[in-house]
Amino acid sequence: MNLNDTIVAQSTPSGEGAIGIIRLSGKDSITIINSLFTSKDLNKVKTHTIHYGNIEFNNIIIDEVLVSVFKEPKSYTKENIVEISCHGSNYIIKKLISATVELGARVANKGEFTFRSFLNGNIDLSQAEAVSDLISSNSENSHKIAINHIKGVFSKKIKQLRKDLINLSSLLELELDFSEEDVEFANRDKLEKLLDEIVSFNNMLLDSYKLNNVIKDGINVLILGKPNVGKSTILNSLLEDDKAIISDIPGTTRDVLEDTITIGGNLLRFIDTAGIRDTDDKIEKIGIKKALNQVEKAALILYVIDLKNTDLKSIKSELNYDFLKNKNVIVIGNKNDLKIEKEINEYFINNKIQQISAQKNDDIINLKNSLNSFIKENLVSSDSSIMINERHFAALNNVNKSIFNVKKNLKNKSNTDLLALDIKYALNHLGEITGEISNDEVLDNIFSKFCIGK
Repeated sequence: MNLNDTIVAQSTPSGEGAIGIIRLSGKDSITIINSLFTSKDLNKVKTHTIHYGNIEFNNIIIDEVLVSVFKEPKSYTKENIVEISCHGSNYIIKKLISATVELGARVANKGEFTFRSFLNGNIDLSQAEAVSDLISSNSENSHKIAINHIKGVFSKKIKQLRKDLINLSSLLELELDFSEEDVEFANRDKLEKLLDEIVSFNNMLLDSYKLNNVIKDGINVLILGKPNVGKSTILNSLLEDDKAIISDIPGTTRDVLEDTITIGGNLLRFIDTAGIRDTDDKIEKIGIKKALNQVEKAALILYVIDLKNTDLKSIKSELNYDFLKNKNVIVIGNKNDLKIEKEINEYFINNKIQQISAQKNDDIINLKNSLNSFIKENLVSSDSSIMINERHFAALNNVNKSIFNVKKNLKNKSNTDLLALDIKYALNHLGEITGEISNDEVLDNIFSKFCIGK
């Protein structure tokens, strides 16, 4: 890949729209567009300015456009960047890109703009990944985490820990140069304190890995219960849509139904399932098996009980099911708009179990509020600003392994060269996170997930 040429790509989604944006980056980007833009000499304009006029090629006007100019090094890629805002016609966009290619530009590869930004030192590798996360963010919390990573909240901490470790590592290397004189330049207590700080920070990040996947992909909320307790009605009411078929006939829901909504800044993936009961119906049995298989994947279970058509003994038996143990469960008593036995009502009140009618909008609003509160208290910390992905997870695990060896060698008062070697390994793994240490395979994997215009 030639990274010294000029690249071009459409930055808006494919398909017709009100506007389209075409982006160029490279030393010749201003020169190329200047030869097409007849209204003004773009070489003479200030950086970070927008200009209105016509784009012409071979004496034919292609479109009236706005041209934004960003001159190196004050741009996203630290190269000259030009962005053309045109009408969103596929014909116009293709014509403009074709004209720039004829004048010397090359169609960009996936993620090449951000790749150049990384290579030119404008952002580090974790910030580059955050750009992709921001584009794909689908909830308030996933958006907040991506913004914090782009701002460098995560990488600044990693870089500072790495810098401190490099300083101590340098002193250890100095000791090796004076090994015959048996002197210590690196304070062992200070080294151990720094190692403890790194491990503590790493463990906090490692704990965030599972939570990060939950926030990015959505929190799986499984709706369980016996047939005809109102599971599908609750799903439809939460989604404000007739997603599930509702019927008085037991066993109507035979497959897993799924849809998402956002509550309290988090994406919730609701999963409606077949009613749990003993049955001879082969198809229904498959649905029940699928429902129970979903339990392991669920971050939260809404277990629904029919307040009207049950007794207290059955309720207690249901809530003692093995598959509900050691899971996050919210028990919901549905159909409280009907006449309920006094002992059932008292049991739910005494145990602070939520009673609702899936037909009442106020009850559904209260249920959403309860879900939001439960998730904040038990699943998602409200101050979670740093979370890691799979690549970071592997690197941090390797950092901890190296530091474990350093601490063991410190305790055993091992040779300085062993300490220095394991610290070097830890430094390399920390550097993998920010891209200070990287390889082509990792970079290709990361940037191949980007769209072409980013």
